[in-house]
Amino acid sequence: MKKIYKYIILFIYGGVIYYYIELIYRGYSHPAMVFVGGLCFICIGRLNEAYTNKISVIKQMIISSVVVTVIEFISGVVLNTWLKLDIWNYSNLRFNLLGQISLQTSIVWFFLALPAIYLDDYLRYWLFSEERPRYKFIR
Repeated sequence: MKKIYKYIILFIYGGVIYYYIELIYRGYSHPAMVFVGGLCFICIGRLNEAYTNKISVIKQMIISSVVVTVIEFISGVVLNTWLKLDIWNYSNLRFNLLGQISLQTSIVWFFLALPAIYLDDYLRYWLFSEERPRYKFIR
């Protein structure tokens, strides 16, 4: 039960932050993005947990960017294509796939992965008394 509580808290933090990042970047968002953001944050945190001492932070950022891009693609197909919510459309960007993801946004997610990794680690440390974070940037 404690573990479920922890993931609910992390999911909410990630979802709300994702929502506000969109508000800052685009000027608007959609409530569904809280769910998408929470899922992305949980996945980044799980990757971080699994690989903290095994791979560098840079490699974690690359993997996290790919994971977020895949989640955004699946979410975009469901929310924008099937449900016709038209939350976002990257058709005007070069190197996009069905207007749901683009190389440009994947690169942005690479850079946003670093604060997400840090935030996940420190939330776990501060709120759940987990191990103090230590990082290796090159390995």
